[in-house]
Amino acid sequence: GPQDSVTEMVEEFKVRRDILVDGLNELPGFRCRKPAGAFYAFPNVEGTGVDCKVLANRLLEEGGVACLAGTCFGKYGDGFMRFSYANSVETIRQALESARRVLETN
Repeated sequence: GPQDSVTEMVEEFKVRRDILVDGLNELPGFRCRKPAGAFYAFPNVEGTGVDCKVLANRLLEEGGVACLAGTCFGKYGDGFMRFSYANSVETIRQALESARRVLETN
């Protein structure tokens, strides 16, 4: 059958991905490559000087930003965090702004 809706969804997720990855790369201490698939970004956060588990908890508790420490995916995830972009552009932008405020209070 027609695949128009799939094409539209893929394009929308590319927009969301680009907004999230560009925004993460603007956060102090974050470095993120653009993922080629799925709907997650996995930035390196070692430049923040904060343990990824501690940072994930702070983002949630102080900023309302849900993410996972990279260590949830094994020892090689240490220093990384996982963010989903399966949300609206508006919510992604709000999460990035909240994360910025949390990072600036450190």
